[in-house]
Amino acid sequence: MSAPIGVFDSGMGGLTVLRALMARLPRESFVYLGDTARLPYGTKSADTVRRYALQASSALVARGVKMVVVACNTASISLPALKTALDPLPVIGVIEPGAQAALAAAPQGPIAIIATEGTVKGGAYRSAIRALGSNVPIAQQACSLFVPMTEEGLIDGPIVEAVIHRYLDPLLATVPKPKCLLLGCTHYPVLKPVLARLAGSDVVLVDSAITTADAVAALLKARDMASAGGSHTLKFLATDAPDRFARVGEIFLGQPIDPGLVELIDLQS
Repeated sequence: MSAPIGVFDSGMGGLTVLRALMARLPRESFVYLGDTARLPYGTKSADTVRRYALQASSALVARGVKMVVVACNTASISLPALKTALDPLPVIGVIEPGAQAALAAAPQGPIAIIATEGTVKGGAYRSAIRALGSNVPIAQQACSLFVPMTEEGLIDGPIVEAVIHRYLDPLLATVPKPKCLLLGCTHYPVLKPVLARLAGSDVVLVDSAITTADAVAALLKARDMASAGGSHTLKFLATDAPDRFARVGEIFLGQPIDPGLVELIDLQS
């Protein structure tokens, strides 16, 4: 019960999920792994992403976590393999909670999805929405520049707006106009102020971080795995540039990160 929850992403975007988890579960301890040496996952092949996800989750298991949260939409394609490899350890992704949140926001659609190339090509969100019994219209757009842009700390200004216009304008020009814009990558929530302004007040923005935190809380309660309280810890693992991880990660986590808490690891050794 007192063991930490493991969270991983290709880089720092998953810190938006960690932020929601910390707010929802203040008694829990966490270990966050950012595979900063090999980001972004969104342009990698499915086989490569599965291999990276297995390596990342194995590193978390070696640190005694009680469950793994895949805070990366692209890596969610690896959920079946991870659940098999880590059984009986619980594994939760962000796709299904995100799909549920999008349908709650726009039950009749249309729903627009922006994500990495890998997530769009894999059709993960479309499949999750259809699995929930909905046949609402869905439009998707891969936004390949969003991850490297945010990882560089660019979240506002003329350059950011120009990049967002490139991807968003064609998507929002579809008829009928989408009622919901699903942020299908954990990096994208830091762009929400600009995305909301450019999308317009008639489009609801949805990210899966809060819904994922609720799903984790429910699972911990169902399996009687929730921490009973006491001291809790927060640790970070990065596969490259821990100082930069601490500096830029603050944008995603919403609070300062002590560089001394970021451990440099090698997933390929």
